[in-house]
Amino acid sequence: MSSNASSSTDKLSPAEIAALRPDTRLVHGGILRSPFGETAEALYLTQGYVYDTAEQAEARFKGEDPGFIYTRYSNPTAAMFETRLALLEGAEMARATASGMAAVTAALLCQLKAGDHVVAARALFGSCRYVIEELLPRFGVASTLVDGTDLDAWKAAIRPETKVLFLESPTNPTLELVDIAAVAEISKAAGACLVVDNVFATPMLQSPLALGADVVVYSATKHIDGQGRCLAGVVLGSEKFLTDHLQTFLRQTGPSVSPFNAWVMLKGLETLPLRIERAQASATTLADRLAAQPGVTKVIYPYRADHPQYDLARRQMRGGGTLVTFEVEGGKAGAFRFLNALKVARISNNLGDAKSLVTHPATTTHQRFTPEARAQMGISDGMVRLSVGLEHVDDLTDDAVRALQAL
Repeated sequence: MSSNASSSTDKLSPAEIAALRPDTRLVHGGILRSPFGETAEALYLTQGYVYDTAEQAEARFKGEDPGFIYTRYSNPTAAMFETRLALLEGAEMARATASGMAAVTAALLCQLKAGDHVVAARALFGSCRYVIEELLPRFGVASTLVDGTDLDAWKAAIRPETKVLFLESPTNPTLELVDIAAVAEISKAAGACLVVDNVFATPMLQSPLALGADVVVYSATKHIDGQGRCLAGVVLGSEKFLTDHLQTFLRQTGPSVSPFNAWVMLKGLETLPLRIERAQASATTLADRLAAQPGVTKVIYPYRADHPQYDLARRQMRGGGTLVTFEVEGGKAGAFRFLNALKVARISNNLGDAKSLVTHPATTTHQRFTPEARAQMGISDGMVRLSVGLEHVDDLTDDAVRALQAL
């Protein structure tokens, strides 16, 4: 269960909190204060809960008495995190999971059965492609991959048995955009459920539910934590989706979030707007500066006018995001020389951190794909993905310019 309850020490009701601006909701939303009236949200490291009577235990298990049963089902700290993120996303419910991939897998498997069909955008994170292409077919669920930018391809792939459409936008690592509102119309016409991975845009910069998506998933490990500490994921959507599909799946399969990790994520939400604003401003500046450097053959950033879907980015997103993807001369060898010469930005396959992190997608996040498959997704051997952190943008620029000299 997740609760909107607040203690007598809170002056704002849940309805009043929901009416506040996003930045304020991310500080005050979903707080469950104990009788001690603590300022910081409490960390409830407990596996189970006690009941006053056997009758109360029976009522709790029947769902007749609100409250917690077992931390694999729910936990007060996790409930605060879920409620706060649901308030930001504009969702009726949120459920936290142990990781982002647990959220993706749960959002898909909870509503699919043998004989069903999934349509997904071709440009996906490597682990997501694994779930679509290799895991689902083991259980009799067919899948079709399409060019996410081609609306006719989405329509042509729909079958009578299509139950789910799945995409990420912007994509990892090419920052390709999918028109979420248009795909949502196709999904609704087919009677299917549209699941959107919104991790690159974050809830600060894009609202898939408002664009027509049915379910949104996050790797909270990324920007929501924002400081490289813990793993977590989140599934957001309607109460009906929770009741009909997700709740039972999560309870019986157990991809539950650690209360400690949920507490870390909860505190991360308080500073999310500030971190995204700062990192995005630096990413915007850095994208322009990289484009002017010798040795850089291509820069991809959604809010640059030369992005092939610039108009869609402006229409669909509230900012260009914190990721910059670019290509350097010399293919893999050139990219490796560049990465190894960096001193401020560090090599890591993670993203959304306070520290700037850089990776070579062809040999890390997407290494399991054939060269032909990577080319189809637009991933070249000279491509570099940079997750911009909170360092001064001039230091990041100096670092990149110095490293480019290694080419």
